[in-house]
Amino acid sequence: QVQLVESGGGLVQPGGSLRLSCAASGIIFSIYAMGWYRQAPGKQRELVAAITSGGSTNYADSVKGRFTVSRGNAKNTVYLQMNSLKPEDTAVYYCYATVPGTADSWGQGTQVTVSS
Repeated sequence: QVQLVESGGGLVQPGGSLRLSCAASGIIFSIYAMGWYRQAPGKQRELVAAITSGGSTNYADSVKGRFTVSRGNAKNTVYLQMNSLKPEDTAVYYCYATVPGTADSWGQGTQVTVSS
């Protein structure tokens, strides 16, 4: 089992930046991939960005060129650097971790609000 704790959300003006962090604990050596989903009010949860243990990344088209996902040196932390934020990026952002053979683990979510 993997436990995830997110931090770094908040209120930012359009065009601004935020950096989300997610720290994993538990059976972290077995994590294959980590990343971020988001869910806006009235919408389905969508994948934002993901990174595998080998460093391969995947992004939603809507965030390519603006967001960057990365992992810490200890591989138990994942970051989401969000630049050029838009009002449509407003959502609750959830960290997740994939461990082969088990259900994905999820964080509690952190609110990101982009508004002037």
